[in-house]
Amino acid sequence: MELTLDGKVALVTGASKGIGRAIAAAYAAAGAKVMISSRKEDALKEAAATMTGDVEIFAANAGDATAAGECVQATVERFGGIDILVNNAATNPYMGPVLGIDEGRAAKTVQVNQWGPLLWTQLAVKAGLGERPNASVLNIASIGGLSTSPAIAYYNVTKAALIHLTKNLALELGPKVRVNAIAPGLVKTDMARALWEANEPALAKRMPMHRLGEPDDIANGALFLASDLATWITGDVLIIDGGALLAGMG
Repeated sequence: MELTLDGKVALVTGASKGIGRAIAAAYAAAGAKVMISSRKEDALKEAAATMTGDVEIFAANAGDATAAGECVQATVERFGGIDILVNNAATNPYMGPVLGIDEGRAAKTVQVNQWGPLLWTQLAVKAGLGERPNASVLNIASIGGLSTSPAIAYYNVTKAALIHLTKNLALELGPKVRVNAIAPGLVKTDMARALWEANEPALAKRMPMHRLGEPDDIANGALFLASDLATWITGDVLIIDGGALLAGMG
């Protein structure tokens, strides 16, 4: 069977760069009509120009309820419905152990990483997600949500919460909507640059696959989970980490 999304409509948050951009491009190339969203319109225009297929843009802060609602509504108006929601947008304003974080940065991290995916899912369901066959929500979590790290400790707390949210939503939204998560390992994105840029060769050497991840590695898994090949998969977490967890690199 071919991995195709012909006839599907997808909305991808945090899609101007990195993993979200790669997922949106893969969906569009597979035949989906795709709405990409992030905070900056100029970055969205640049990203859309690199994609093949039917791609629209809508600038929205993922943690802003009004903007999120407007983006979901624009997707339905432009494409006639919504079949796939990818909650990829995330933030990490604090580096360090959990005991050092302040209330403001903790609240921002929760607002985008934890509350945001639930908000967008609520809005998408109200706008008709699940009215057509094989609808799905895909949450981009992290292997940090399955382990611990003092470097990005509170970010990992919110990703652990996102994994649990994924399972709750899968239970509540089945059978009309499947809900899954991907837990990426260390991927070479701008957001994660502080974690890999200065030490990439040494980090890669510790991993079973001897390389860090690329955004397309995650996009390939996202394409599978949104396709008709995955119609009996829900509430699951697909780990794509090059074996990092096996090597104790969570």
